[in-house]
Amino acid sequence: MEDPTIGTFIAVFEEMFGGALFWGMVVLALLITAAYLYVLIRDRAVSWRKFLWAQLAMPIGAIAAVWFVLAITKSRLADIGGPIDLIIVLGIAALGAVGAAILVYTVQSLIKGKQTAE
Repeated sequence: MEDPTIGTFIAVFEEMFGGALFWGMVVLALLITAAYLYVLIRDRAVSWRKFLWAQLAMPIGAIAAVWFVLAITKSRLADIGGPIDLIIVLGIAALGAVGAAILVYTVQSLIKGKQTAE
């Protein structure tokens, strides 16, 4: 991949996950991001109690993301061969952790609504 472009990455992800799953994940990520921005604008402050619960969900999100990618690619942790593979797995775990935190914070805020005092 001498000249990586966005189109190249989209093609690789579509091949890896399948078109329907990939675009479904993209739409789901956009919806969760929009809901998160709505909550932040609505509340005008971060609820530290919700933020703590969101942080506690991060290890679960990291493990789930790595497991999901390994299941989709039909790989095992034993297939990790070099430093770049380890960097990719750690990147997937980091993105899964952040995604889980955003999801948990957003769901809590949407369910409980805006709270005036904590």
